[in-house]
Amino acid sequence: MKIRGAPLIGAAAGYGLALAAFHSRASSKEEFLDEIVDCAGVLRGTRPTGVNLFWAVDRIVSKVQVSAASVKELKALVVSEAELIADEDVEVNRVIGENGSRLIRDGDTVLTHCNAGALATVDYGTALGVVRACWEGGKRIRVIATETRPRLQGARLTAFELKGLGVPFCLITDSMVGYVMSKGLVNLVVVGADRIVRDGVANKIGTYSVAVLAHEHNVPFYVAAPLSTFDLGHSVGDVVVEERGADEVTCFAGSRVAPVGTEVLNPAFDVTPMRYVTGVICEKGVFGPRKIALMARGQC
Repeated sequence: MKIRGAPLIGAAAGYGLALAAFHSRASSKEEFLDEIVDCAGVLRGTRPTGVNLFWAVDRIVSKVQVSAASVKELKALVVSEAELIADEDVEVNRVIGENGSRLIRDGDTVLTHCNAGALATVDYGTALGVVRACWEGGKRIRVIATETRPRLQGARLTAFELKGLGVPFCLITDSMVGYVMSKGLVNLVVVGADRIVRDGVANKIGTYSVAVLAHEHNVPFYVAAPLSTFDLGHSVGDVVVEERGADEVTCFAGSRVAPVGTEVLNPAFDVTPMRYVTGVICEKGVFGPRKIALMARGQC
């Protein structure tokens, strides 16, 4: 949890390989490639759900594998590719923000879950990048942020970012989502994503509940994520959901709130079926579920 947010984890994985390359003492291309592949394996084993990590590692490893360069040149290649991944993330997020801002009207209230802002990316943000683009474009919007139990990324991070941007916002507990929607206080939902498969979206635990409530109350539900988060060769059943320690649930602010020995279920993510998703906002536009299905079949 020192680094979190799928795009940021992807960039960090790239720099992990860059560090391995920089410190390598390999004397041959074969030895260097073995080191990079071993490092890639370690990085892949750190976080199972977010696909950006795997995308970044595979992108760099494949570049090294097909290159005929010297060891010195390969080292430089790994470092430059890691830097490129990070730089691309910033620009892609800005485009996502612009694309998403067209969906939001002046005066709208946007509900978001967890944190998908600058602190979850290299810079600018995905879901909060959409909010940011609206605000910077002069739209008078308002945000409802869920606290996002059990680690409170909404209360600790999203609220911090929104306050810094000057965007008006209201913080609610996760269990209040249905209430604010039933009162007509939400115009649309925009969340981030850790992995987008052909029939669903993996994101922070609680996203599925928000999507179902949005569907029930006819509130549009959008996902903002770069194409590097797309994993359309897989389906919902293939997603491995990371499980975290019981103390995240049994303790609060360092104090135990549940009896010792309490059994805990603590998945860090859930998967929202694509039928609840109005559209996915990416750098190429806004794709509905039908477009996602066509993309998965290679038909567009």
